[in-house]
Amino acid sequence: METIETLLTRRSIRKYKNQKIEKDKIDIILKSAMYAPSAMNMQAWHYVVVDDKNVLNETIKSIPHAELLIQTPAAILVCGDASIEKNESWMIQNCSAAIQNILLAAHGLGLGTCWIAIHGMEEVVKNVSAQFKLPENVIPISLITLGYPDESVTAEDRFRKEKIHYNKW
Repeated sequence: METIETLLTRRSIRKYKNQKIEKDKIDIILKSAMYAPSAMNMQAWHYVVVDDKNVLNETIKSIPHAELLIQTPAAILVCGDASIEKNESWMIQNCSAAIQNILLAAHGLGLGTCWIAIHGMEEVVKNVSAQFKLPENVIPISLITLGYPDESVTAEDRFRKEKIHYNKW
């Protein structure tokens, strides 16, 4: 899949086939995540791959708005490391760049994804940190579902000229 086509056709997928994801595809996705830009190249991120159905189902208790995990074959928990990156805003931006790489790499490999927010919801952060036994310095940012799509979501035209400004507002 060409780069621009990948960017313009990626959509959130919430229904997945009951099909295991090959480890080599997950490895490519993780490698792509680690090639994301990061402030001062600190790479203050960690990833927890979740492919155990029981753990995925249990995660619904930690993230109340994540019911799609019931039929998701795998997910990647993206975390920032506050002991490496002291600036929380940069850590979130760096992890977000890695998340975008995950979404695009998965789409390029024929997989669907959905970005489930965690950071910014204090109780959810606490629940996820406890469930996954994260060290105190490791902050969960988001959970990305992964799977072979069992739905087709058409990309609508999102280009809006009125949102573009040159040189000043």
